[in-house]
Parts: sequence; C-alpha cells; structure tokens
Amino acid sequence: MRAENLTSVTEFILVGLSNHRKTQILLFMVILLIYLLTVMGNLAVIVLIQVDSRLRTPMYYFLTHLSGLEICYVTSTVPQMLAHLLSGNGAIPFACCAAQMYIALSLGSTEGLLLGVMAYDRYVAICHPLLYVIAMGRGCQLQLALAAWAGGFLLSVVNVGCALRLPFCGPNHINHFFCELPVVLKLACADTQVTEAVIFGAAVLILLVPLSVILTSYGLILSSVLQMRSASGRRKTFSTCASHLAVVALFYGTVISMYMRPRSGTATDLDKRIAVFYIVVTPLLNPIIYTLRNKEVHGAVAKVVQRWGLGPELKH
Repeated sequence: MRAENLTSVTEFILVGLSNHRKTQILLFMVILLIYLLTVMGNLAVIVLIQVDSRLRTPMYYFLTHLSGLEICYVTSTVPQMLAHLLSGNGAIPFACCAAQMYIALSLGSTEGLLLGVMAYDRYVAICHPLLYVIAMGRGCQLQLALAAWAGGFLLSVVNVGCALRLPFCGPNHINHFFCELPVVLKLACADTQVTEAVIFGAAVLILLVPLSVILTSYGLILSSVLQMRSASGRRKTFSTCASHLAVVALFYGTVISMYMRPRSGTATDLDKRIAVFYIVVTPLLNPIIYTLRNKEVHGAVAKVVQRWGLGPELKH
C-alpha cells in the first residue's frame, strides 16, 4: 500500500500562541494592529516608489518587490491566526494546511533570496558606481527578481511535496499558530530522515547561500566606505548598511534557528515564539527600516503631501 493511502487525518488543530481566553483576545487586538500597520506601511512604500520618478532606481525596484512580498507573506498566515484567536478554535482542514504550508514557505524562501539580491545591488552601487547603471540595467533587475521568486516557489514544491508523501495517521494537534513545514513534519507516521535532509539542503540554498552573498557584499562595502574621504558620505552609507543588516540579522537569525537547528521529537513553544519574529515582526519593520533615515523617501513623502495641498505646512 502506498504511503499516501495511509493518511487518515482530515484536519489539524492549531494550538496557537495561548489557550487562555483573555490572552487570546489581547493577542488578537495586538496582532490585528500590527497586521494593519504592516499592510499599510508596505503599501505606502510601493505607492511612493510608483509616484516619484526619483525613486525609479534598482534599489527601490527591489524594495517594491520586498514590500509586495511582505504583504502577501503576512496575509498567508496572520488573518487565519486572527480568526482562530477570535473564535478560540484552531481547526484547519488538511488541504488548507498543506496549501498554507506551501504558500508561506514559498514566500519566506523568496524573501531570503531577495534580500541577497538587494545586498548585491548595494555592493555594485557603492563599490562600482561607474558600472552601476550598466550592470544593474532594467533587464538585469527583472532577471534577478524573477530568479528570487522562481527559486523560492520551486524549492518549496520539492520540500512540501516530500512532506505530503508521508502518512499522517496519528496525532493532529500542531503546537503552532500556522501550518509550518518543520512542525507539521513532526506528526508524520513514518521515518522523516530523508525529508528532513531534503529540507536542510533546500535551507542551505535559500538561507546560507544568500547570507554568504550578503556578508561578503557588506564586507566589501565596509572596506570601500572606509576609504571614502567624505565624512558625510561615510555616515550615509553606514546608516543605510546598518539598516539593511538589521533586517538580515532578524530574518535570517530566526529562520535559520527554525529550519537548520537539530530537531526534537515534538514541537516546543520555542518554535512558535521564534516564528513570531519572521512572520509578524519582520514584515512590519521592513518598511520602517528601509525608509526611516532615507532622505529620498522623505522627499517623496513631502511631494505626495504637497499634492494633497499641504505644502505650506511642510516648509516651516
């Protein structure tokens, strides 16, 4: 008999972040606020880049992709989490769980690859400014962005496909707030060593390779910045790089600890606490970190506000 035919679980029960009713309501209000701010913040970044021609550069082209990705990423998990917190019931059909597992993993993988592309873009812009326009032409931008999206979704097909070939015939309670691959895999009624090896190999490609590109790029950027004669130029570059590295540290650090650390036999509360950072916190921080000290974005905001007839107030 094939393994697929042994699967008898028709739905999973997501334990969630808390079983205490008052805590669930409090979490619902906090996470709803964060979700709305995340969507509005990332959407605002996309709109600003589209309306201001000064932001039509490779850096902002990739930032548009990142912001759109973050909106999709949080929407693939957070609304369902909010519904479960509000109702107090974490039941999710097997098919919906599988779909969420694939979509969330694909978008998360794409983000890992896209952050590597953005670091490479900054390296070329700072270390090879005279070649930047040619090296990062429109065609190259499109190819790099498509490679990140395609790589994330194709590798996730392999990972989730391997997991779904396993039988699920026993416990159906998932100690998590959404269907995440490593946690769901713990409920399989078969040996998961091969699947875990496939997931680890994919994690190397999705996480360690881009992280190596990022660290190498910023190492070369740091070396180049230290040779600058302009103190203001050094400060501006350090500020930008520090912001980018803050995103990298938060995203890669938490995801690597989830997907590449030795697995225990059962899911722990630590797993879902780690997941909160890259599912809820990072998508909120991205638009803030990338725009907070960015004078070009500030100028774009002023331009949009002036179009709304509030220009005089901004000039004071």
